[in-house]
Amino acid sequence: MEEPQQNSPKPFPILVVDDNLLQRTVLEAGLKAAGHEVVVAENGKQGLDIFRKGYYPIVMTDWVMPEMNGLELCRAIRADDSGRYTYIILLTSQDSKNDIIAGLEAGADEYLIKPAHQAELVSRLKTAKRVLELESSQQRYIEEIKNLSLIDPVTGIFNRRYMEDHIPQEIKRAYRYERALSLILVSINQFRDVIGAYGHYSGDVVLKSCADCLAESIRKDVDWLARYGEDSFVVVLAETDMAGAMIVAKRLRLRIASQIIKMYDKEVRISASFGVSGFTASQQKTGMTADVLIDNADRCLTTAQEEGGETIKGVRIG
Repeated sequence: MEEPQQNSPKPFPILVVDDNLLQRTVLEAGLKAAGHEVVVAENGKQGLDIFRKGYYPIVMTDWVMPEMNGLELCRAIRADDSGRYTYIILLTSQDSKNDIIAGLEAGADEYLIKPAHQAELVSRLKTAKRVLELESSQQRYIEEIKNLSLIDPVTGIFNRRYMEDHIPQEIKRAYRYERALSLILVSINQFRDVIGAYGHYSGDVVLKSCADCLAESIRKDVDWLARYGEDSFVVVLAETDMAGAMIVAKRLRLRIASQIIKMYDKEVRISASFGVSGFTASQQKTGMTADVLIDNADRCLTTAQEEGGETIKGVRIG
């Protein structure tokens, strides 16, 4: 079941967990009458299985049930690490203060005394929806802040922090499927000369132009790039062996060299040097790390820069 958009007018789906057929049927009818999609479970264990297979932002559960009671279900849902908040309403005939406290401490947000009055039920669901919408807004805000912290403000591409977090993930994925993985370090050759001639702002113009050029030259949603240093980038190529990576590097070299960058009333051309490294993952030969992959590419880049021009140097690891 797909998670609905929080700004959608469609009511939230509700998971109802109750071992009493009559009460479950009555509650289901009341919820459907209020326009909600309803999924039912006959006990806590079945309810938890259903919860883990779908998206149910609202769970209404009985307290006393066989196999897993309502408090145990509340704790299990709160232990879930999906990152999505679930509003839990505990259905109970136990209305003592101690019982209510026990339910809230187990993770319930609200409780209803059975049998629930329809008007009260609808009112509690409106409260649940408001809470869920606030939670969703907060999560979106947090995600936006997180995304901004991973973007280089000059070029608009990923920054070094993103690179350091995600290259290890790419290596794990390569091992899981026993696929190749390569990366290319790209360094702008005339970066300092441009800044010396036109000022520091010109450096930002060159970086942005190169980043756009690289982004347009790699596979979307497969490969990615990040700013690596002051005048350099890293291009990560998933499921690409060294031979393929060298071909990509040659294509990038031509694309960068063909750029005409407008700098005030002048036209500036630049070139780049390239260091390439890669490996083909095997379950029989593990141990590849991000440091090894980057260090090998960095050494190749240094050699390319020493040779001058638009040189490409690469090494296959392992």
